[in-house]
Amino acid sequence: MNALISVSDKTGIVEFARALHALGVRLLSTGGTAKLLADQGLPVTEVAEVTQFPEMLDGRVKTLHPKVHGGLLARRDLPAHMAALKEHGIDTIDLLVVNLYPFEATVAKAGCTLADAIENIDIGGPAMVRSAAKNWQDVGVVTAADQYAGVLAELQAQGRLSDQLRFALAVAAFNRISQYDGAISDYLSSVQFEPEKLCETYVPARKLFPDQANSQFVKIQDLRYGENAHQQAAWYRDLHPAPGSIVTGRQLQGKELSYNNIADADAAWECVKSFAQPACVIVKHANPCGVAVGKDAHEAYAKAFQTDPTSAFGGIIAFNRTVDKAAAQAVVQQFVEVLMAPDFTPEALEIFRPKVNVRLMQIALPPGGSTPWEQGRNAIDSKRVGSGILLQTADNHELQLADLKVVTQKQPTPAQLQDLLFAWTVAKYVKSNAIVFCKDGMTMGVGAGQMSRLDSARIASIKAQAAGLSLQGTAVASDAFFPFRDGLDVVVDAGASCVIQPGGSMRDQEVIDAANERGVAMVFTGVRHFRH
Repeated sequence: MNALISVSDKTGIVEFARALHALGVRLLSTGGTAKLLADQGLPVTEVAEVTQFPEMLDGRVKTLHPKVHGGLLARRDLPAHMAALKEHGIDTIDLLVVNLYPFEATVAKAGCTLADAIENIDIGGPAMVRSAAKNWQDVGVVTAADQYAGVLAELQAQGRLSDQLRFALAVAAFNRISQYDGAISDYLSSVQFEPEKLCETYVPARKLFPDQANSQFVKIQDLRYGENAHQQAAWYRDLHPAPGSIVTGRQLQGKELSYNNIADADAAWECVKSFAQPACVIVKHANPCGVAVGKDAHEAYAKAFQTDPTSAFGGIIAFNRTVDKAAAQAVVQQFVEVLMAPDFTPEALEIFRPKVNVRLMQIALPPGGSTPWEQGRNAIDSKRVGSGILLQTADNHELQLADLKVVTQKQPTPAQLQDLLFAWTVAKYVKSNAIVFCKDGMTMGVGAGQMSRLDSARIASIKAQAAGLSLQGTAVASDAFFPFRDGLDVVVDAGASCVIQPGGSMRDQEVIDAANERGVAMVFTGVRHFRH
């Protein structure tokens, strides 16, 4: 058995090659990999000895040769193929171990030059991988270090790789080539090429949106059905998901997540991790119906549930703190579809154990930092439209107290400012048109997804009334500006004492005058949060 090994990432390769040698496998290799194996005392034949042709052009050409690709592509079941190999003195290659030049890591570095990017486009590696994967019935192709153990286990147990493993390795190989070529296309399609600046140190400016987008996703699981029972569905994740996002979670118990569960759970999780204080978010049909902060998970839940107990029935609940016994005892009293938290105490898990249909999801919070990635957020959002796709930078704007512009005669109090910021954070996750009443770190009424902002305000008031909550002295957030004073009048009539909105309407002054007339404080943010 012959194995050709040529790897850029040499993690675990010496141990793998040593184990192959112990099984009687002949080792072929190239360049730096061959030197490494030889330095470790392993008998290795350089590919140049096999091809009788030296590596050339600074390593750009070393495996592009019939004695390599013939050994990979020849079908062992075809006498004509085997006769051709014999005629030309070509040995079969039965195992290919290749990982590619680190193109993705290279272009991710700040200050990457175009020359560095181009030199890290692997040619021979992908060509060999494609040859071996095409001939999967005869050749095993290993493209990642985490495959070494499985390959060795089969070779040690039965002296050969099973058809099932060889096919799985081939699929993984073609997937890797697709990812690699997609990364190259994304990079080159984003380069704003300036030929007059071309030199070895040229660092090109890059477009935020490349001329061709090559999104790559990995399937997590097939789903029972989609949004409706007659639709089929599956759940995928990004190749490199942001830490602390829902796809990084682990289901601890309960039924399989449904399409709608996942969509609602994502809405709840994205909202709850926006808060630094212990928080709870309850979502129903993609909209928060109760959000609150408290001294701990239990208090946050009690306040969030109080906002709209009717809508909370069968909802999705997310915490940004560990669910302990007290919180679990409160939540278990209601019908909940999915419960998410960074962790659960053993006592909490025991409380939910009899509730076999409740889906418990453990999701680590993102590490935190200055970038969307560190905050567990996507940098780009997408939306399917017909046979196309819309791409935009994600709405990751975080409003700070210093960003607020007070536009009324009445100044908001420090307590009102905190409620306004809280309401604004919640409104960001409510479908437009969004109106959110808040007080003392909890939602008091939420109006979502109406064609008229007035209707959203009225619905929020009705929900508060149904829950027995008073809107007197509340802070109100509107995700977009009030085009007329009537929207402001509705929320003030309901009891609002201060308002936060983007501003930017042609009739801003009319609305400001109305706020002064009604004796309420109003602040402008300068940004809006449409959520369609």
